[in-house]
Amino acid sequence: MQGKRNVGYFVNWGIYGRKFPPQAIPHQHLTHINYAFANVKKESGEVVLSDSWADVEIHYDGDSWNDQGTNLYGCLKAIYKLKQQNRNLKVLMSIGGWTYSPNFANIANPAWRQAFVRSSVKMVEDVGLDGLDIDYEYPKNPSDAAGYVSLLAELRAGLEHLAHSKGSRQGQYQLTVAAPCGLENMQILKVAEMDRSIDFWNLMAYDFAGSWDSVSGHQSNLYSDNSNGNSVDKAVRFYSQAGVHPSKLVVGMPLYGRAFASTEGIGKPYSGVGEGSWEAGNWDYKALPQQGAQEVNDQRIGASYSYDPQKRLLITYDTQQISLQKTAYIDQQGLGGAMWWELSGDPPEETGRNLVRTVKEAIGGLEWRENELRYPGSKYDNLRNGMSG
Repeated sequence: MQGKRNVGYFVNWGIYGRKFPPQAIPHQHLTHINYAFANVKKESGEVVLSDSWADVEIHYDGDSWNDQGTNLYGCLKAIYKLKQQNRNLKVLMSIGGWTYSPNFANIANPAWRQAFVRSSVKMVEDVGLDGLDIDYEYPKNPSDAAGYVSLLAELRAGLEHLAHSKGSRQGQYQLTVAAPCGLENMQILKVAEMDRSIDFWNLMAYDFAGSWDSVSGHQSNLYSDNSNGNSVDKAVRFYSQAGVHPSKLVVGMPLYGRAFASTEGIGKPYSGVGEGSWEAGNWDYKALPQQGAQEVNDQRIGASYSYDPQKRLLITYDTQQISLQKTAYIDQQGLGGAMWWELSGDPPEETGRNLVRTVKEAIGGLEWRENELRYPGSKYDNLRNGMSG
């Protein structure tokens, strides 16, 4: 396996208030876009688009209102056009996420899984994807964990069947998961059994600290002083010891910060989380550091934050310096690359602060793996025709 992966989550709600359309994706720095999120019907297991307008309807520049037939538009058409420009760009539909994960409740039911596999593999062909990313947060018991293993194995079989039916090579369609990094959730997973079916693991190595804690803390630290504390390194070692090859572990990094208000500093009590870019206590990286705040890089534990002593506001996030330290760690450990949640939080490239590009240029070359452009079984006429004309 030559080169590293650089995986970015694109959120379909980003086209609204965030004003982040697919055309803004820095695709030349990515190997994968994980499109977030598709939903799943809790009772039946059918995988469905979560926002039909954003996903397949909105018209962008160059889209005609006069086309004949049934045609694909929306973010998914725009991203297909990015794939035509960049043959190393793969697009995976991410199914679940925090909001929709409760709908995985019937994962132990074989009929539910059968509907999930049938509908999600059809979605791959219908909207022009390169695979699936399962973001199930989180299996709660052994039955859920066993159902998850079965679902992944059945999805792998379904994707291979699709490839075979089209004369594509084995493994053309990729299957990944977004994986927890807290011990309580990691321990429930049947890691070695899951690993047989998936191409790589996207480690959600952030949200280690937040409004649920009694004191302020680092949300994405590389190492931990505390034997009970979470860290990137602890998660990497957990999955490695469970049998995952390091090259299949992709380290998630945040493009946002978590705030703690009315605090004297890191590790200190706080009161509330204050405002945010889009939700209370959450700030886009591009809005940081705020005016009047001092940035602190603690390379001993691979963590950074800003603190404003006048406002008594602390925000924990990754700076360029800490992102580069994590990149060096990825290289030293032979890991599979980096993942970003989520792309709209990164500053424009012209600022020189763009983390996706910073890490891509430091990571030592991206893996090359050609995407799929042929979808003869799509329900959309223009996609079947390769968007020609």
